[in-house]
Amino acid sequence: MTASAMTFPAPDRRALSDFRALAGRIDGNGPRYTSYPTADRFRNDPDLSLYHDALADCRADAPAPLSLYLHIPFCENICYYCGCNKIITRDHGRSARYVSYLGREMALVADRLGTRREVIQSHWGGGTPTFLDPDEMRRVMALLNEHFALTADGEHAIEIDPRRVDHARMALLAELGFNRVSLGVQDFDAEVQQAIHRIQPFEETRAVVDAARALGFRSVSLDLIYGLPHQTAARFGHTIGQVLALRPDRLSVYSYAHLPHVFKPQRRIDESALPPAGEKLDILVSTIERLTAEGYVYIGMDHFALPDDDLAVAQREGRLQRNFQGYSTHAGYDQVGLGISAIGAIAGRYVQNARTLDAYYGALDQGRLPLARGVAMNADDHLRREIIGDLMCNGILDLPAIEARHGIDFSRAFSAELADLGRLSEDGLVQCEPGRITVTPLGRLLVRRVAMVFDRYLREDAARRADNGAQAANDGAQPIRIVPRYSRVV
Repeated sequence: MTASAMTFPAPDRRALSDFRALAGRIDGNGPRYTSYPTADRFRNDPDLSLYHDALADCRADAPAPLSLYLHIPFCENICYYCGCNKIITRDHGRSARYVSYLGREMALVADRLGTRREVIQSHWGGGTPTFLDPDEMRRVMALLNEHFALTADGEHAIEIDPRRVDHARMALLAELGFNRVSLGVQDFDAEVQQAIHRIQPFEETRAVVDAARALGFRSVSLDLIYGLPHQTAARFGHTIGQVLALRPDRLSVYSYAHLPHVFKPQRRIDESALPPAGEKLDILVSTIERLTAEGYVYIGMDHFALPDDDLAVAQREGRLQRNFQGYSTHAGYDQVGLGISAIGAIAGRYVQNARTLDAYYGALDQGRLPLARGVAMNADDHLRREIIGDLMCNGILDLPAIEARHGIDFSRAFSAELADLGRLSEDGLVQCEPGRITVTPLGRLLVRRVAMVFDRYLREDAARRADNGAQAANDGAQPIRIVPRYSRVV
């Protein structure tokens, strides 16, 4: 398949118009498919041998390079919308202890990997990674380079809060080897910022972007959120205009999910100020129209990039993938997760660390890896992960190629899925041809809905709900409504 054949066409006005009509009927909460199986399918308290076996198999794959995610959970202030695993504190003494324990975890992982493995892609997330003071950041980077080998030509990114860095701190990040920065913005509107408890003037953000460019960072990414209180299409359009003045290399425009029963800080948000569903949809559609008209490539879901950015290039060349940071440029590398709640994807296993400091420290004090959840993929998981990845990243399923790699008859193995795709084809989301399934420009806007067709776990949930409903009807009782388990964050 050629690179050009794997490139998504840009959403046009007709696709956006059809999206408005369809979204309310067939869109809804669903997995983001940064993994498959999704994180809500991981088993709690798995045997530690799951992680040990994963690292042993990864060791056997040496010298293949790795991807690495490191979680710094601390923040000085609470943002009401946030659903990340974070610890709100102004006690910077807590981070010194955390750095020490990160070193212990790195040593345990590196020892089982056996050699000082190359890292071609790294990402520090949080929380706020720049909560660490300069000496702590140097210490963490020194520990990483002691146990791993971060390649000079790799992608090394860090999430930063523009309110907490200045030119000197940006210079330190460049000195430490970071070449990509991701800045949280959400919205520049003053009333919206007040409502979400995140005051961040435009000029403050522009100073950080200017510093990144002056210091030679390869890429600057901005994160926005739509669906926040007081937002309208017109007001968010003003924010988009300010963003375009900064011309970031990449943009992520996330949908706000109001789940106060899950994320307690969201209880401080005035629900009556949230935009209604129709207005929220207008915000999204107008944002896609504006960004693509200004030359940004719509990568998929919530990601945009300039045409010469590595993300857009990877999409054109068929190298795009999804991992726990969303769309990514490097496919096929095992990912090691470090720090509380960090997730690794290693040799066909997913492993997630303990979510609390006490559990994380307790495991490392006992000299063991801080595993809390995980799952080992089976052959069906591998097959479906590949299918879902192809749909979401490349927009094409090459059926003969999949059949050859996995030794299956696609039409026989996925007869139910093909029937469902036929219905999505009637709505214009996919084109089903002999030997190929293609996601349309409209389907790109609802690509999660297309991918969900191939999620065996969602199908099993639906079957159980149907069985429970039928049993309740037979018993003369009202059927119990079972809410499907969706991974809203990862």
